[in-house]
Amino acid sequence: MPGIILDGRKISAEIKEELKERVRRLRDKGIIPELAGILVGEDPDSVSYIKLKEKGSTEVGIYSQIIKLPRDVAERKLFQEIMRLNSNAEIHGIFIQLPLPAHLNEGKVLSFIFPDKDVDGLHPVNIGRAWLGQPGFLPAASIGIYELLIRYGYNVKDKRVVIINADNLLGKPLASILVQEKEGANVTLCHPSTPNLASYTRTADILVVSVNKPNFITADMVKKGVIVIDFGANYVEASSTEGGRKLVGDVDFEVVKEKAEAITAVPGGVGPMTVTMLLANVVTAAEANNS
Repeated sequence: MPGIILDGRKISAEIKEELKERVRRLRDKGIIPELAGILVGEDPDSVSYIKLKEKGSTEVGIYSQIIKLPRDVAERKLFQEIMRLNSNAEIHGIFIQLPLPAHLNEGKVLSFIFPDKDVDGLHPVNIGRAWLGQPGFLPAASIGIYELLIRYGYNVKDKRVVIINADNLLGKPLASILVQEKEGANVTLCHPSTPNLASYTRTADILVVSVNKPNFITADMVKKGVIVIDFGANYVEASSTEGGRKLVGDVDFEVVKEKAEAITAVPGGVGPMTVTMLLANVVTAAEANNS
């Protein structure tokens, strides 16, 4: 029997309804949650993602503003804009749309945002808080995966979680959530190039993959009853009947779902959760700032 499809669109919609109520309570106090983003250049993917953030903000009642800077902006000018947003008490959350042009030091830029406004969870202070199990912000994709698992009733305690990704947006922050004592998962982070990777993936009770390589995870790489979270994004040629190109994940979905207890589809799995969890961080920041 095929695995349950973990529906990110459904869970995202549920969370947005909860956020609307939280925003309503803040507005009753005269507080309007506000999100500010900075876009450097006009990368098409970044522009599209910004639009999703603006649309999501409007849906739940968050005011959003986007500062657009030229691709060749000087570091000093970018820092001035960040400090202007940092010092504005009406702005509760700030994000820098990534990636940045090569002449800008990403780590330095992200460290310039005040930690309590860093709703992307990429400031070193928030990263440290995450590993220490202290209150702080985490990247949206990692929180989105956690929320999907929990809201579908999957307890991670004592489970073997294998994450094929070790970056700062997904692998590390997700591990920092799951290894805390209250969660109690046994977490392994793997690089995609790990020799004999299947020796790790076959042990997983929960397998998370984000490498952007279609069909990277095949049926022989997972055990029966695994829960699979696919955060890959790849455009491939569609069949002759479908035409054009289609979005797929990193998992050979049709065959792996026959072995899995539960699995996310691409699109419709983790993707819809990412913007929603960013918005949740903004609302949390507004609540904390006005408690």
